[in-house]
Amino acid sequence: MATLIHTLADHSDDVNCCAFSPSLLATCSLDKTVRIYSLSDFTELSYSPLKGHTYAVHCCCFSPLGHLLASCSTDGTTMVWDTRDGQVLAVLGQPSGSPVRVCRFSPESTYLVSGAADGSVVLWNVQSLKLYRSGSVKDGSLVACAFSPNGNCFVTGSSWGDITIWDDTMRCLYNEKAHDLGVTCCDISSHPISDGEHGSRCFQMASCGQDNKVKIWLILFADSLGVELRYKCTLSGHSAPVLACAFSYDGQMLVSGSVDKCVIIYETNTGNILHTLSQHTRYVTTCVFAPCTALLATGSMDKTVNIWQFDSKQPCAGNTVENESEVAVQNWSEDDVSAWLCAQGLTDLVGLFKRNNIDGKELLHLTKESLTNELKIESLGLRSKILQKIEELRMKMVSVSVAIPDEFLCPITRELMKEPVIAADGYSYEKEAMENWISNKRRSSPMTNLPLHSLMLTPNRTLKMAISRWLETQQK
Repeated sequence: MATLIHTLADHSDDVNCCAFSPSLLATCSLDKTVRIYSLSDFTELSYSPLKGHTYAVHCCCFSPLGHLLASCSTDGTTMVWDTRDGQVLAVLGQPSGSPVRVCRFSPESTYLVSGAADGSVVLWNVQSLKLYRSGSVKDGSLVACAFSPNGNCFVTGSSWGDITIWDDTMRCLYNEKAHDLGVTCCDISSHPISDGEHGSRCFQMASCGQDNKVKIWLILFADSLGVELRYKCTLSGHSAPVLACAFSYDGQMLVSGSVDKCVIIYETNTGNILHTLSQHTRYVTTCVFAPCTALLATGSMDKTVNIWQFDSKQPCAGNTVENESEVAVQNWSEDDVSAWLCAQGLTDLVGLFKRNNIDGKELLHLTKESLTNELKIESLGLRSKILQKIEELRMKMVSVSVAIPDEFLCPITRELMKEPVIAADGYSYEKEAMENWISNKRRSSPMTNLPLHSLMLTPNRTLKMAISRWLETQQK
């Protein structure tokens, strides 16, 4: 069952896009603003709304870990914001100056794509925030974009109706007419499947358009043939142009929103309609599932964003993680580890981990050295991503198994500290959180509110060792 639990009505004009991070919700609008809300209670953050664009904001998206937010606008720019304080990190002008309709981060935060009304598409390097590569579609405006979970390619959709697959060098790998009257949105499921014919690994992609249709496609990766887009089926239900579509995190559901003012939620495997939501009073322009909780956000030209929650018995965007927690990670089989890798967008590593017999216990003990020397993973970015995902898994294990001792929690973030430091007030804080506190020109103690006589931060190695020992006891 889908239940409406909250409605946000802060925008003064049409809502164009919604985006989730693990802890935040972003919305953007024709009113030129981006608004940020906490998922804990749906209150707007102190630095929101974000004001920087001079015209309508069409799209917004979070980086995979949620540290960055990108937004794009009719003003011809894509802006990158720091989600910790709302500060602008970069204003990326489309080389042609054309209105930017869509933006997306790659799965490893290596690239940011921006697509514009003149058909131009730009790959920006996220680390340097500089232009990396650019290209363009043959006809129409570029209005939709989605990355494959492995980050090897991305898909764009145009108002002319074409779906185009690109690699990360901006080489066109495939092009096909998908919707006669124009594509409006596309999304790729993060869970790989077999094509059932040749055993090739593939991902499901959904596209929707002005032809009132939602289509499901398979993106197949074959070493000899490159990339192929194969039509699978069409989902019925809408009576007017479909403006948005998105998969749930676990790939079990697909949601779409339409000019008919309805939101339809399908079961991906069967195409059956699970829910039809009709609370919006004007066109539904955006819909997106949260990555870590059973939430769905839908936005509309009625200036509102509705937040929906799913019954825990329903397939939803987060059940995969919760179900995995029922079996202690250290007791995972090699197949369990393979399923976890796929859920994290690390499908390419399944074979390597199986060849090295990595089960749950081995997974938890992987280090930078073992990834480099034993598994021979050369990419620094990939090693960092694996270790980050393992650390998130450890934190999840801790949070579901036992309360964390209060002295191990950062007073600022209330999260388990990884790099505790001692400040001049004598209290220990997470290093990054305290550095951010100071960088925001705060010169008082977060605990006492008294002035800090020094801004020096000293590593608290004793506390770090205590936290490490405690974590080890939780994993036994």
